[in-house]
Amino acid sequence: MMAPAQARRLGDGRLHLQHGPIDLIIEAWGAPDAVADAYCRAARRFDTVLTELVAELPLLRAVGAAPTGVIACRMARAVAPFRPTFITPMAAVAGAVAEEILASLVGPGILKAYVNNGGDIAVHLGPFQSLTCAMAEGQGSLTLSGQDTARGIATSGWGGRSWSFGIADAVTVVARTAAMADGAATMIANAVDLPGHPAVTRRPANTLQADTDLGDRLVTTAVGLLSDTDIARALAAGLAAAEAFRARGLIDAAALFLHSSCRVSGPHFLGTHLPGTHSLPAREPAYV
Repeated sequence: MMAPAQARRLGDGRLHLQHGPIDLIIEAWGAPDAVADAYCRAARRFDTVLTELVAELPLLRAVGAAPTGVIACRMARAVAPFRPTFITPMAAVAGAVAEEILASLVGPGILKAYVNNGGDIAVHLGPFQSLTCAMAEGQGSLTLSGQDTARGIATSGWGGRSWSFGIADAVTVVARTAAMADGAATMIANAVDLPGHPAVTRRPANTLQADTDLGDRLVTTAVGLLSDTDIARALAAGLAAAEAFRARGLIDAAALFLHSSCRVSGPHFLGTHLPGTHSLPAREPAYV
């Protein structure tokens, strides 16, 4: 028997929703009654999310599958533009869940809101609203405004929650939707790579997690010391993938991090340590 979903208000007023592996932090701005109603809607919708996903899990772990659930279909649509390179709908699960809960959250009186699913974030911004997100481990920040078309942020890397084929410490992507950003971050992080490099340790994914959607494909388990030339080469490969996705309109921007180096494609990213950017404005932060 699956334990029920949990919902609670945090001390700072945000909403925390948790069910199995899904852990969401939610914040909305508006009149107190409107925010309270929005949090109730989000909690009600969240009750069945995990059950819906588990029901179609075999399809979601397969390439080119055709699921039927609302969230599952969103996952499948998000990853389709990245094929024929290997990618399953599971690459977009966190972003798709964030989107679904955001859709239930937004309603009358909500000026702006976000749903943060472990660093994959769906954002709602009304006119003249903006949101600044501080990236993990002091890697800078990014800002979305109501005038932007982007409403999704996601981060992937070899040391994150999911296995990666590449060696990026982190790749943060801004895209039209959180599910699309999630899939793109996975693909760009995979592209930041040095195939066959002796400093990189890899293992078949199914020896680390028996039911993984990655099968016996090699995933990164450790990255040792790399020369400046190696770092530049790996980041160049990832940046090329990011630029190609941006040219196709699949993403708005991406920031790629490996050891102490980074590369940026597109707007939105802020922080004095990133080239050509400026300091963080004083706005409410969410965290990627």
